[in-house]
Amino acid sequence: MMVMMMVSLSASQILLLLSSTLVVLVVVTGQVKDTSFSRDDFPSNFVFGAGSAAYQIEGAVAEDGRTPSIWDKFTHEGHMPDHSTADIACDGYHKYKEDVKIMSDIGLEAYRFSISWTRLLPYGRGAINQKGLEYYNRLIDELVTHGIEPHVTIYHIDHPQILEDEYGGWLSPRMIDDFTAFADVCFREFGDRVSHWTTINEPNIMCLGSYDSGQFPPRQCSPPGGTFNCAAGNSSIEPYIAMHNILLAHASVVAIYREKYQAKQKGLIGINVYAFWCTPLTNSSADVAATQRATDFYTGW
Repeated sequence: MMVMMMVSLSASQILLLLSSTLVVLVVVTGQVKDTSFSRDDFPSNFVFGAGSAAYQIEGAVAEDGRTPSIWDKFTHEGHMPDHSTADIACDGYHKYKEDVKIMSDIGLEAYRFSISWTRLLPYGRGAINQKGLEYYNRLIDELVTHGIEPHVTIYHIDHPQILEDEYGGWLSPRMIDDFTAFADVCFREFGDRVSHWTTINEPNIMCLGSYDSGQFPPRQCSPPGGTFNCAAGNSSIEPYIAMHNILLAHASVVAIYREKYQAKQKGLIGINVYAFWCTPLTNSSADVAATQRATDFYTGW
């Protein structure tokens, strides 16, 4: 889900905000008001939909050939504040038909979900897991049958733990080729029914959570950003290494889609960046410049 926030920050506040993902100083300039509205209040091409991620909703983490992702290791080691896991979650793997019916009943026009890399390619590369392939085909077909357009996120912070152990995941350029091959499978198997693709969900937030603060796996972090959960790493360097490899992977996947699939499948492809908008606290040149730096840093991808 992409979230837009309006905040007013001074130069000193922005410096503190950028220094650590654990400290966020914001002044909300507006509030959502309870009001009545109808479909006619929105443009005719506005799409009403909902979104999720595989690890958040599917459950069935050890069923039908799925292998652990980095989130499975993270949660099973107890790194969530409440020590929870998503072993069951919403049980979407078994209840997808019920979920789609609810979407249809409330009038959703689109549904964005992600493909579990370890459910489709249990070892990160190589042979396809047929059970995983069948699940996503059934889900997509169910959505299409109910008139709901599937929007697919290829990667939502859940690469195979086996690749993390093998070469360090996004800290290695080897991830680019493995991710491109995974995306190629998705385009080939699902692209006849999917015309909206997101390569990577919120890579800017992922790099901060995974390689700066330690709030996400693989807990590669160090002070001052990482104050808990850190297993190893260097928060001054590694977020930028990961960002670099992610952007190269995104470019590689987009190139593959355009070269091999787009002409026939007629789809759209992009990346989903978490965004918030900053406004200067005052009209001083320092606050204006700091606000621009903050916006560029977080959303200038």
